[in-house]
Amino acid sequence: MADYDFDVLVIGAGPGGYVAAIRAAQLGLRTACAESRETLGGTCLNVGCIPSKALLHASELFEEAANGKLASLGIEATATLNLDQMHASRKDAVKGLTGGIEYLFKKNKVEWLKGAAAFTGKDSVKVGEREVRAKNIVIATGSSVTPLPGVAIDETVIVSSTGALELAKVPGHLVVIGGGVIGLELGSVWKRLGAKVTVVEYLDQLLPGMDAEVRKEAAKIFKKQGLELRLSTKVTKAEASGGKATLTVEPAAGGTPETIEADAVLVAIGRRPNTDGLALGKAGLTANAKGQIEVGHEFETNVPGIWAIGDVTPGPMLAHKAEDEGIAVAENIAGLTGIVNHDVIPSVVYTTPEIAGVGLSEELAKERGAIKVGKFPMMANSRAKTNHEPEGFVKVIADAETDRVLGVWMIASVAGTMIAQAAQAMEFGATSEDIAYTCHAHPTHAEAFKEAAMAVTGKPIHV
Repeated sequence: MADYDFDVLVIGAGPGGYVAAIRAAQLGLRTACAESRETLGGTCLNVGCIPSKALLHASELFEEAANGKLASLGIEATATLNLDQMHASRKDAVKGLTGGIEYLFKKNKVEWLKGAAAFTGKDSVKVGEREVRAKNIVIATGSSVTPLPGVAIDETVIVSSTGALELAKVPGHLVVIGGGVIGLELGSVWKRLGAKVTVVEYLDQLLPGMDAEVRKEAAKIFKKQGLELRLSTKVTKAEASGGKATLTVEPAAGGTPETIEADAVLVAIGRRPNTDGLALGKAGLTANAKGQIEVGHEFETNVPGIWAIGDVTPGPMLAHKAEDEGIAVAENIAGLTGIVNHDVIPSVVYTTPEIAGVGLSEELAKERGAIKVGKFPMMANSRAKTNHEPEGFVKVIADAETDRVLGVWMIASVAGTMIAQAAQAMEFGATSEDIAYTCHAHPTHAEAFKEAAMAVTGKPIHV
């Protein structure tokens, strides 16, 4: 029998990797996790999901005090921005959570191999100066920012999402290249703190991949909030000089170029898998044309004993997808049955209001057959109305024949939390009637989901 150092070696300690390592250790496997960062948690905890939510929350509270919303509720307050303290609070949140993962590694006896990992064979990896052998190797290296030709990121004036979290002052004018989730979230932060924000998107709508009605409504809401939207527009060049940036843009279909002056530019056109530097060839692996590692139903690659999960594989680049795959791959390695239902992966945009969806958009559902759709506006929801949060709606898409729910889309202040009920209902194969006849507490935002389900059969109560 081969002499292995570990039963399982996970490469990468992001949401997929650290979860896979902990679950493998819980199942009694000798486990190690290789990570080159100084802290665990990957992009998500260090420079992604967590710090961005810290700034989103803080900027929302600032705006409520600054724009008179609190005054309208009878709370007299004067808002003064202390950006240094806001950044300190963000860093404190990150420190606590990354330290928490380190504690969980120790508790579960997962060995942290510090350094960048590269394959030296089908069952061997070099991490820093140390070479180790493992019976099973899980690639969970995540993703990084996709560069844009003609735009050099310096993380000072022209920044990635990482640099956008660290801006030392509120830019007078921030141009966001890309109208997806990351661009809209971070653009919203700096808009609320006082910046003029222009979003430049190549496509004719924001939020590619989401339900068309949601995309259209979201654009209306963002315009109302003061974001300038330049849709169907292509950025061909951006140059930084003297602490400012000059962008060259033109219509996506072709036309006369023009320039835009900005104090800061955020490049947020997407992310690409981290496969460079892994020496995949030495393990007999190759990445596909998109740089992803193809896997089977159990997350196995074409090389026995090597597995891959998360952003490095095909599918949506979402932390919660990677986490679920981390648990599933560890269970498969241990001889159990680990599965992830990729048809029920919720997605959330943490703007104000939040935007969330799970399952099929109305457009995709129609392509597959006859459907019924129920909608309910948040302005008719008692809790949303009381909280002065009237924007948005909930939409339930069901199969016309079976009534099974195929997709749920919502714009609401707490849509990111509400979408969990939709995902769970769909996981259990719920019909719209199942949701409509489930008692919901009153008054809650979630009642809008019940009413939208009732609307599928044309019988909502409050509209």
